[in-house]
Amino acid sequence: MTSQHILVYGDERILYQINPDSKRTARIGIHVEPDGSVVVDAPPGQPNEMVHRAVQKRARWISDHVADARERYRHVQPKSYISGEQVLYLGRRYVLKVVQSDDARGMARLRGNKLEVSTRSDDVVKVRGIVRAWYQTRARSYFARQIGKHSARLPWVLKPPPFRLLEMSSQWGSCSPQGQVILNPHLIKAPRDCIEYVIVHELAHLKHHDHSPEFFDLVSRYSPEWEKPKRMLDGMVEILTND
Repeated sequence: MTSQHILVYGDERILYQINPDSKRTARIGIHVEPDGSVVVDAPPGQPNEMVHRAVQKRARWISDHVADARERYRHVQPKSYISGEQVLYLGRRYVLKVVQSDDARGMARLRGNKLEVSTRSDDVVKVRGIVRAWYQTRARSYFARQIGKHSARLPWVLKPPPFRLLEMSSQWGSCSPQGQVILNPHLIKAPRDCIEYVIVHELAHLKHHDHSPEFFDLVSRYSPEWEKPKRMLDGMVEILTND
């Protein structure tokens, strides 16, 4: 069961969450998520005192990374969904154009370098809903094609696995124990090589359901340059998930 605690570092009070991880037998893992939250993965039954000591030893590292995450978020402005605003799709920037239409349902389509939203009402909530629905449709179609393409070339994948879309704050994808791939629809805004990396990563979990050395060897074999798109995604997370 997860529990929350406070790290005291100078004048700072940093909240962190201890997460019992059955895959761990000794080592403690400390992660600062893109939104600045701190998660500590520890072996089940590990005394809290030992975890606290491990966290305290990394206090400066944690403080620096939390500050970096908060600074990145400070510069990300919420979207207004008005004409002239920029939107992302497959790593490219498009200009949002909102036009009046008699269609009560509203629709979005790419026209050159613009994402044109036709709607009876230019209400922000309405325009946002149309854009989000467009992203979902495009993500479902594009991800399905990519999963099919990579499933065909990966020898341990007998057929394309089922997948679904799920918005996540700190993950681009996951793979359930039953073999279902889950992808973050915000990923459709990222460059194509970033999407390919995430899909290969999740398909590799069909063979190795952990992040063992064998898992990363497999990913490296079929996505040799995976570290570059991963770094790119880590650096763009606030921009891509900005909604």
